[in-house]
Amino acid sequence: MDETTTVAGEQLLLRPVEAARQLGIGRTKLYELMASGQLRSVKIGGARRVSATALAEFVAALDAA
Repeated sequence: MDETTTVAGEQLLLRPVEAARQLGIGRTKLYELMASGQLRSVKIGGARRVSATALAEFVAALDAA
């Protein structure tokens, strides 16, 4: 499975810069969120990726707060 695998045309794993763009924040802030554990990410080889599910859960948690 490659890291840009899609289901129904939707990318499942995003590079940090893509995830930051989706959230409307900077790359540095995204890395801070990942480091603090507020935003889940996975490591594939030497690369970090953020799942579409993790982004949705992060936004839902912000809404709930």
